[in-house]
Amino acid sequence: MAINLQKGQRINLEKEGGAKLERFCVGCNWGAIKTSGGFLGLGTKTVEVDLDLSCVMFDAAGTRCDHLYSPLYRVEFLARYGLPPGKLDSLDGALHHTGDDRSGDTGGDDGLDNEIITVNLPKVSANVTQIFFFLNNCGREDFSQIPYASIRMFEGTPDRVDKVFAAYNVAAEAAYKDKTALVMGELYKHNGAWKFNAIGDAYPHPNLGETIKIISQQYIRK
Repeated sequence: MAINLQKGQRINLEKEGGAKLERFCVGCNWGAIKTSGGFLGLGTKTVEVDLDLSCVMFDAAGTRCDHLYSPLYRVEFLARYGLPPGKLDSLDGALHHTGDDRSGDTGGDDGLDNEIITVNLPKVSANVTQIFFFLNNCGREDFSQIPYASIRMFEGTPDRVDKVFAAYNVAAEAAYKDKTALVMGELYKHNGAWKFNAIGDAYPHPNLGETIKIISQQYIRK
């Protein structure tokens, strides 16, 4: 049975039977916004939601050593934050991003994740000790308006969910008003073993650069 994570909960990556979860997908699923529209407010209008799932990696000294985020981010924008160009594969080949989804589920939840990062923990470079997963909203909406958003870890492929290991849901609620960035969780190495921490902290950050800066300032273990 999948673990339903709560904010701040930490879990071992151990499956039923004692085997370690080593190869899996970290996926994010979200819905487009339905609003009233048309003549006299009749009918509905679908507002596409462009969220970006990204991750950054740090070593034991707290130095950022790798990243996955959209190659579509402008190089001049990233340079203002001292960030390199975006890419979809980690340097060690252990993580891969499936690419941008700019709309969310426009026809209701289809059961698949909109953006996914595949993870192969045995291939992660030995110097990497923390991997943070986060979301940025590239549109004008905030998280209180999005009907649903969730992160989950599952075995399978980006197109096929074999077994969900853990899920963390972020429901639309007033607490997320004006919040456009979400530090969702982290994989971290403790005594040689990987664990997961469901962070779930939302911020009014306008962009990816600000989110990475706050991760560097507030969440690094040393």
